[in-house]
Amino acid sequence: MSKDGIIAITMPKWGLSMQEGKVMEWLAEEGTELKPGDPVMDIETEKIANTFEALDAGVLRRKVAQPDDILPIGALLGVIAPADVDDAAIDAFITEFQASYVPPEPDEEEGDGGWAFVEAGGYRLRYAKMGDGTRHVVLVHGFGGDADRWAFTQEPLAAHATVWAFDLPGHGQSSKAVRDGSVAALAEVVVAFMDAVGIDSAELVGHSLGGAIALQTAIAHPDRVDALALIAPAGLGPDINGDYLSGFVACDSRKEMKKLLQELVADPELVNRALVADMLQFKRIDGVPEALATIAAGFHDGTRQTLDLRGGLAALGKPVKVIWGSADRIIPASHADGLAGADVTVLDGYGHLVQLEAVAEVNAILGA
Repeated sequence: MSKDGIIAITMPKWGLSMQEGKVMEWLAEEGTELKPGDPVMDIETEKIANTFEALDAGVLRRKVAQPDDILPIGALLGVIAPADVDDAAIDAFITEFQASYVPPEPDEEEGDGGWAFVEAGGYRLRYAKMGDGTRHVVLVHGFGGDADRWAFTQEPLAAHATVWAFDLPGHGQSSKAVRDGSVAALAEVVVAFMDAVGIDSAELVGHSLGGAIALQTAIAHPDRVDALALIAPAGLGPDINGDYLSGFVACDSRKEMKKLLQELVADPELVNRALVADMLQFKRIDGVPEALATIAAGFHDGTRQTLDLRGGLAALGKPVKVIWGSADRIIPASHADGLAGADVTVLDGYGHLVQLEAVAEVNAILGA
């Protein structure tokens, strides 16, 4: 909502499952001149804590929400306005907003932006579609993740494209029994998913193992892939944190799971209690440990990666972006050194889940 140059800062919707967020801390003071991308506040969701960044330029005139407030999607957090707008107009704007605001019903944003299931490649895959552009983008998550890893990516990209995110076999709410966990087999699942939802060709964005899967898809089916964006991808060097992989497959305790998840990010405070509980719940589903072990064995021998896709990338002849966090403790950013055939960006001070830690920077590179 905006009126006469006054702009509402509202609780964002990060991912399809988010219904509310908790205000942790304001990072900007009243009177601060904000520009898009400036940190405004830290917000905790049921999945992860993250910094909300300014979407508009202007002066932060009023903090409405307070630390520890738990507010629904779209609720008023603060107000941006030019310095010459008087306080009475700000007060009137806040009063009008609060009087007219109606929290969304839990199912209000189902449909085009909701979850659905499709049979593809012999698996039942959960997916979400956002946007209606002629450009198609398919998001491929990493090992142990799910489509929610794209909570801060899918909606911004959907402003310019039709964007699809799905749970790989063995992950999320997709089928748990994995017949072949190799990267080549999982790349065929990507193509089968595209066939099932009617995508002739698409840009693939892959994170970690999903990066290797996306790259292998382009190598095996170049006519189906228009461009690639690989975020901290596997498959470009031998090094990998084998202790993390084996620990994640075996883990069944809250303390150990929190420690493992904190290895994914540079800032351990981003890993909240709800995320730990969510991951443990997933790990305890029948068939999940076996599926993860099968998939891990498809690209890792216990100490090192067993696939090398560097040559295939160099020979693609397609637009390829590679994004890495310099503080990645799972797959080192040094794998991007000397990478032929790609436009490489290493973002300083971020970890393996760089798309969650450096939201604005990564989305800008992806074209959101």
